[in-house]
Amino acid sequence: MNLIAKNFLGAVFFGTLVTAQAQLAWEQQQIELRPKAGDTEAVANFKYENKGSKPVRINNVRSSCGCTVASLKKNEVAPGEKGEVTATFKIGGRTGVQQKTVTVETDDAAQPVTNLVLKAVIEPAVVLQPVMVYWESGEAPKPKTITLKANKDVSITKVDVGSSAPEFTTRVEKGSAPGEFTISVQPKDTSRGVNATLTIKSDLPQPVYASARVTPPAASTAR
Repeated sequence: MNLIAKNFLGAVFFGTLVTAQAQLAWEQQQIELRPKAGDTEAVANFKYENKGSKPVRINNVRSSCGCTVASLKKNEVAPGEKGEVTATFKIGGRTGVQQKTVTVETDDAAQPVTNLVLKAVIEPAVVLQPVMVYWESGEAPKPKTITLKANKDVSITKVDVGSSAPEFTTRVEKGSAPGEFTISVQPKDTSRGVNATLTIKSDLPQPVYASARVTPPAASTAR
């Protein structure tokens, strides 16, 4: 067999191999979601299509953390078949930008591993201002206030506050605007240092937290 014939057969073989090679094509490999304030989860659907000429098997899908669950309806994807991997992110008390990765492992020799990214931009359900109130040692133990304002997409009708330290008492009053509350915090005395976490519960499934503190007396300087 001459060199030209060998090159021709090699090209045909290579072309056949490439044509037969399975390939999973993804519509998007990164999805950005903006769940409403108060939502408990964010769901991204990563759609794919087998554009190759032989089946592709999805061997495994796994997420980067326990707060995200990845699932699919079937593992075998026939040529021309479409499907999707669903990533469900449990929001919990998280806010801000959250980025989670779902890793898809297949028997596709061209791309055995694909990383899918779910990006969630989460607005806080409520805003506290300030998040901490404090008194200097010896300061008059007068009440100080924390204002709670609900996000425009959230409905709050009741608020309860508990203190981790009995040295602080709290009182809640409704504000002038819907979804607004004033939390009054007062120490029993300011003669010694004490810290407390304020647990603020409402209609929402997740509580929010603030802090109260009396600074300890300054250490005396021996002469």
